Amino acid sequence: MEAQYGGPDRFGHSLGKPDSLRPSDRRRAERPRTGGLASSLVTSAPTPPRLRARTVPIGDPGDLLAYLSGVADVAWVRRGDGLVGLGVAARVEVDTMDAGADWWAGVAASIEHTSDVPAGAGIGPVAFGSFTFDPENTAARSVLIVPRLVIGRRGGRSWLTAVEPADSRAGAVALPAITPDADGPGCVEVRPADLDADGWAREVGRLVAQINSPEGGLAKVVLARAVRGTAERPIEARWLARRLASAYPTCWTFHVEGLVGASPEMLLRAEGGLATSRVLAGTIRRSDPSQDAALAEALSGSGKDLEEHRFAVDSVADALRPYCSGMNVPDAPFVLQLPNVMHLASDVTAVMTGAVSSLRLAGRLHPSAAVCGTPTASALAAIAAHEHLDRGRYAGPVGWTDLRGDGEWAIALRCGQLDADDPRAITLYAGCGVVGRSRPDAEVAETHAKLLPMLDALGARDALSAADARS
Repeated sequence: MEAQYGGPDRFGHSLGKPDSLRPSDRRRAERPRTGGLASSLVTSAPTPPRLRARTVPIGDPGDLLAYLSGVADVAWVRRGDGLVGLGVAARVEVDTMDAGADWWAGVAASIEHTSDVPAGAGIGPVAFGSFTFDPENTAARSVLIVPRLVIGRRGGRSWLTAVEPADSRAGAVALPAITPDADGPGCVEVRPADLDADGWAREVGRLVAQINSPEGGLAKVVLARAVRGTAERPIEARWLARRLASAYPTCWTFHVEGLVGASPEMLLRAEGGLATSRVLAGTIRRSDPSQDAALAEALSGSGKDLEEHRFAVDSVADALRPYCSGMNVPDAPFVLQLPNVMHLASDVTAVMTGAVSSLRLAGRLHPSAAVCGTPTASALAAIAAHEHLDRGRYAGPVGWTDLRGDGEWAIALRCGQLDADDPRAITLYAGCGVVGRSRPDAEVAETHAKLLPMLDALGARDALSAADARS
């Protein structure tokens, strides 16, 4: 177990080329040794630090993402509202979401917080988190960060929260200056990070055969691929996040320790006893706006996509049901239109019972069939066998939680992981739901569509097609 309070920050781990070990064995072997433990999950957290905080109202701070200045800073923004955290008051690495929830509960119980702002979700000290997709099959670690300074805006109200050690002398709470924008990264070259397009398509074909086999034991598997981008100059998280937020204002733009993206899928929003989950599964690529109506009709009538979507909705509803007194599950999805794709979408809402926190409840929902498959255990095994990559924190929960346990947790999609060792490098990810009616060529095309938000933000829209053509 490793905990750092105000110490150095890091992005995570970059895997080298595969060796003779199976992926799961290799990833466990590469797990960093901490406290004498290796190749095992850490299911408890250390004693949390004692902190104090002050929250004050401020005028409109403008573009929240403009305040990001380094890799330690974190962000969560949608339609201009949200939270940006600067610096690190406390930080912990864990393997399980329950361990993270326990640690944050300890921080929240002991923190001394005074506020001149009426109570509300996200007002006051918050913990930003980014969790691995599968802690059993990754060399990465999940992380929770309590920023030293939080700038927030919601519903026309803006505030500033300063966090410091409980025994420190209280300082002034002031909005920091905005540093000048960095230059863009220049030309970005893209290449497969693991399997090329043809090799990945073959794995899809093998999965389809397994799903259709009476002995396969699978109904759906979400298979991901990764590509690696290398730029002429360093890729700045702020520069990338602002481009994503501008192009995809209805998505949740996030940054936590080098993981930056704009996700359309809300795993869980919990506020005032009400829980909401937006489920996305079933995708069609947009190209010509004049064809949008026909595309939406085709997607709504696609048996393959409707089957994939129903698996995802049922998995979320089943996970929420034990913690809720009432639930609304739509009978049919609606079509969510984004600049590059359309998704089948359903908003599941529920009234929570008890005082379960958003972080702990998000842990009960993850991994859903939308990013894993069904049955869950069999899908995880199939991913480990066929994917040939370490997802790290891609497709894991990312978001924030406050002192009351309210919070927002998206699934880390349409994202990339900046390289800790090479500031010019980034790994991008995209996945597709594979069912019995899937076609490998169509799934490859879907990964292209889902990689476009990040490729466009990097100014490398055509780079992937060129890379696949060379492979």
